[in-house]
Amino acid sequence: ETAHGLALGALNLGLAGGRGAVTSARLATTLAGLALPNPIGVSAGFDKNARAVDATLRTGVGFCEIGAVTPRPQYGNLRPRLFRLPEDEAVINRFGFNNDGMAAIHRNLMRHRRDGIVGVNLGANKATEDKATDYISVLTRFHADVDFATVNVSSPNTERLRDLQGRAALDALLARVLEARDALGPLPVFLKVAPDLTEADVADIADVCLARGVDGIIATNTTIARDGLRSANAREGGGLSGQPLFERSTALVRALARRTEGRIPLVGAGGVASAEQAYAKIRAGACAVQIYTAMVYQGVSLGARIAEGLEALLAADGVASVADAVGVDL
Repeated sequence: ETAHGLALGALNLGLAGGRGAVTSARLATTLAGLALPNPIGVSAGFDKNARAVDATLRTGVGFCEIGAVTPRPQYGNLRPRLFRLPEDEAVINRFGFNNDGMAAIHRNLMRHRRDGIVGVNLGANKATEDKATDYISVLTRFHADVDFATVNVSSPNTERLRDLQGRAALDALLARVLEARDALGPLPVFLKVAPDLTEADVADIADVCLARGVDGIIATNTTIARDGLRSANAREGGGLSGQPLFERSTALVRALARRTEGRIPLVGAGGVASAEQAYAKIRAGACAVQIYTAMVYQGVSLGARIAEGLEALLAADGVASVADAVGVDL
C-alpha cells in the first residue's frame, strides 16, 4: 500500500512521462454517449483520492475513474490490507472503501485540468444504514464536474454491500439514485457488479438495469473466489483481482451482453493485462475495458501498450472500428 502511494506521487510529479491518449480512427469509440479516444480505461481504486488524474490520462488511456468516494472520510480496514500474489499475477485487497471523503477528493479533482473522460465511483460509509443516501450525496457533490458516475454495490469489503445486488434492493436503490441524477441534470450512471453471481442474479440485474434505464454496467469488481491460486498470500481475506479473474469476469460480460441484447453498454474489467485480453472482452460484448492490477506488474504505460496492440489486432482482422468488434463472439 505504501508502494502504491509512492507510485501515485511519482506519477503526479510527471516522473512517468506520458504523451496523452493513444488514438486513431479505429480506436476512437463511444461509451454511453461519451467520446473516448480509445476504449482502455483505468478503474476505480487506482486513484481513490483524485491525486493524479491528469497524469493518469497522460499515460495513454482513454478514460479513468476515481474513488470509491464516500461522503465522510473513512480509514477502512486495518493494515495490512493489500497483498501481492506475484505467482498468480494477482492482488488481494480488503481496503473497505478507505478514502479522504467527498469534500477533500472534490477539491483534489478541481485542481486538475481533466483533459479527458473522468468518472467517479460512488461509495457508502460503513456506518450508514441507508446506503442510497450516501450514493446520492456523492453524486450531488461531483455531478457537475465528472463525465459519469458508478454505483458500486459490489465491493466484498463493506459488510452487506453486495446484498444491494438483489432484485428488490437494487431496483429501489437505482430508482432513488437515478431520480436524484435526473433532478441534477444529464449524467451517465453506471452500475458496477460482482463476478460472483448466479445465472438468476445476472438475469435480475440485467432486467432491473434495463427497466430503470441505467446507462452502463461495469463487469466486474473483485472476486471472493480463490480457485487455483499458487501464491503464499492466497488465503488472505478480501477481493481478488488480476489474472485469475479474467475468465470469470469475461464470462459475466458475455452473459450480460446476451441478457441485455446489447441495449446497455458494458465495460469489461477484471484480469486485463494485454491487448489480446482487452480484445477478448470487447468481442464478448464490452464497449470498453478497464485495467488496474496488471499495472502493478507491468507499469503505468500498460494502457498505452494495450491500446496500440488493440489497434494492430483490429487492423489484422480487417475491423474498421472498436464498435464493429463489440460482441462479435456472441
